[in-house]
Amino acid sequence: MPEGDTIHYAAHRIRPLVVGLVPEIAHPNPRLRGERWPEKLAGRAVTAVDAHGKHLFVHFEADLAIHSHLRMTGSWGTYRDGQRWRRAHRRAWLVLRTSEGEVVQFDGPVLELLTESRTRFDRRLAMLGPDILAPQLDEPGFLRRLRADDPTRAIGDALLDQRTIAGIGNLWKCEGCFAAQIDPWRTTGRVSDDEALAIVRAARPKMQQSARDGMQDAHRVVYARAGRPCPRCGTPISSRGQGDDNRLTYWCEGCQS
Repeated sequence: MPEGDTIHYAAHRIRPLVVGLVPEIAHPNPRLRGERWPEKLAGRAVTAVDAHGKHLFVHFEADLAIHSHLRMTGSWGTYRDGQRWRRAHRRAWLVLRTSEGEVVQFDGPVLELLTESRTRFDRRLAMLGPDILAPQLDEPGFLRRLRADDPTRAIGDALLDQRTIAGIGNLWKCEGCFAAQIDPWRTTGRVSDDEALAIVRAARPKMQQSARDGMQDAHRVVYARAGRPCPRCGTPISSRGQGDDNRLTYWCEGCQS
């Protein structure tokens, strides 16, 4: 699943192609054909493109916004005139065309047109925790939400809960815990506030770089490295499914305690 840095990176690429312009809109997926988005958004300029956690918003004049969540299958593509799409045209759900290029959302299971007031009061969005990539991270808010959760829950699993902190996915959960030398299997009740913040503070600057420049292989120190020696102590990296979704967690049993 694309994590918060991937979504912020997509927003960064989309902005110069649409902000301040009136796009031509197409939604070729059969699920959207009755929604009449081209008519509803006709003549309306894009005012902003932003992200919160794993959610992306394209804001239009007259209090309307397109909301997207990619889940496991979706992606955003940006293309200059004449550039070939990286996925098949039949997989496009939304196309925004301007004089600067094309923005395409492929295979996105959550794609909806909302009023701005609904984006503020929609329960799914209102429940999101602080965005780890916000200009100023709300650390007290993160800790309040973490402590309101089940103290017997493993910290690695708790970090994936978007109601606690928005934007961290499986990759950054693993990398943050490794950088802070915290066992992702330790229960949150046995993780101090300073340790919880150390995980988030370790992941945040790397995610900020990824949001700005794109994901780099150098960011992956333990993720998907099962069996390889830990770069810190040499112990083979372990992996095991964690949480209700059984997401693979990677960690070093030698130096994460």
